[in-house]
Amino acid sequence: MTTPSPAALLDADRVTIAEYRAALQAWLDEHHAELAPRYSPPGTLDEHVAQMQRVKSLLFDAGWMRYGWPERVGGLGGSPMLRTELGASIAARDLTDPGLYSLIEVLAPTLIEFSPPALAAKVVPRLLSGAEMWCQGFSEPGTGSDLSSLACQARPDGDAATASAWIINGQKVWTSLAQYADRCVLLTRTGPPDSRHRGITAFFVDMDSPGISVAPLEMINGMREFAEVFFDEVVVPADRMLGELHGGWAVAMSILPYERSSCFWQRIAYLYRRLQLLVDIAPDDDRTAEVVGDAFVQLHALRARSRATQHRLADGATLGAETSIDKLLVATAEQSIYDAARRLLPGVVEMDDGVIGATWRSEYLYSRAATIYGGTAEVQRNIIARRLLDLGDDG
Repeated sequence: MTTPSPAALLDADRVTIAEYRAALQAWLDEHHAELAPRYSPPGTLDEHVAQMQRVKSLLFDAGWMRYGWPERVGGLGGSPMLRTELGASIAARDLTDPGLYSLIEVLAPTLIEFSPPALAAKVVPRLLSGAEMWCQGFSEPGTGSDLSSLACQARPDGDAATASAWIINGQKVWTSLAQYADRCVLLTRTGPPDSRHRGITAFFVDMDSPGISVAPLEMINGMREFAEVFFDEVVVPADRMLGELHGGWAVAMSILPYERSSCFWQRIAYLYRRLQLLVDIAPDDDRTAEVVGDAFVQLHALRARSRATQHRLADGATLGAETSIDKLLVATAEQSIYDAARRLLPGVVEMDDGVIGATWRSEYLYSRAATIYGGTAEVQRNIIARRLLDLGDDG
């Protein structure tokens, strides 16, 4: 018997989150065997990526992946919170890695807002369905958290106002999944070197363009999730510019609300799952209760904060410096959970090469970067102090 598409069962514009969640969970229960990972934990990066793309394809074909996205890009409409609920649900079931899956929320809204409508209508469904993968070319060597100082250059093939193409030269680093990506949302310098955020332009670049080379970077946990990307006289059609010339800073800032709301919500669901797994295997004693209790309090505080952020975004609020609080909370909660695992499973993280040890070790090592990537904890504290508490000079 063919399972009806959710499109035939739910009205995207009228369904409540509770109704959507109930229908989604029932469908996920029914199709668990079909969706479950086909590798043994902890799995390789290749296996994680293949699993994510396969799950996206199944969800798209069933209609779930289309909720919360505009109809003009193949979606079914409805609140963006519907797609946030989907991401959290599959993360909580270990069907996809939330860090990899989050690239959808980071990049698709930007394409919808800033690209020509015909381009968005063509490529966004391919991202949602697993037919393509995209990456984000922002960070550069030496720029650290100061994105406005980027140097990767784009020059026009003639006069900037009438150019048919732009030629890109430079380097990006810490580009997630670049070796798998079909496209890249790329920030470039189109103004003078000292123009900072006023001289940045964004492009949507095909990763198979001549002149692009990718060098994956091995992380401390052995994974090669990040990469260096080099651009050598790469030609990009002018109609692949996102937004206005020198308007790339607006493109970059458009990503922040989704990175700090939808993506965090998915990560929180994953961390709750990890905390429960720790409870299941840790000794049942007072020490476990204390350590787990401390981690739970931090995670619950993060969830309460993130829930409020989700609702503000869904209600049309503009998110700004206050999301630095969310960033600090998610980093500290993540590290506290993996610190708890190391305390309650002595020697397992360090020396156990079985499934449990290898999985917790890989994730523990990855968690060490939580206070670095996406803006360091020090930078977030400075933003909170200067912009929210009015402490010191914001210059």
